[in-house]
Amino acid sequence: MMKEIKPQNNHAFIDSQNLNLGVRSQGWQLDFGKFRQYLITKYHVKKTYLFIGYIHGNQGLYTYLQNVGYICIFKPTLEIKEGKNQVRVKGNVDAELVLHAMIEFNNYNKAIIVSGDGDFHCLAEYLESKNKLLKIIAPNQRYSSLLKKFNQYIVVISPLKQKLRVNKKRGIPAGSKVRLW
Repeated sequence: MMKEIKPQNNHAFIDSQNLNLGVRSQGWQLDFGKFRQYLITKYHVKKTYLFIGYIHGNQGLYTYLQNVGYICIFKPTLEIKEGKNQVRVKGNVDAELVLHAMIEFNNYNKAIIVSGDGDFHCLAEYLESKNKLLKIIAPNQRYSSLLKKFNQYIVVISPLKQKLRVNKKRGIPAGSKVRLW
């Protein structure tokens, strides 16, 4: 008698700023379409939640992300004045990511957290205790020491650069700002 294989129903929860800035700090740009396909193929991800700060004028970017299959969860941003003529945009998505991972808890078999941020330690700990943590995908080798206890779950994305980077011919649609918050 053959054992029936149940289809996997995994969800990914992505801190877009941590992912984007993490790969950019290494001198390359992530192709978000390729990355989503990687999550589907490698980890059987059915839903991919991308937590991102909303910036007026970035509609082209948001449309692109939704067209390649991301479920975008937008966070209002704050403009913080730094110096005379410099403004920094802040849109911390940590609480939203944790909240949605818990709202969706009964709707997935396993979760993937995409971030190297130690603020997700409590989420990783809880998911692990419930046997629901599949992977933590960190953008680079310099992830928070708070996540070191989950080393067996951690996948660093930087070795996948050749596979997941933006081709110079493609990329994010023209007219879009590339910064993700």
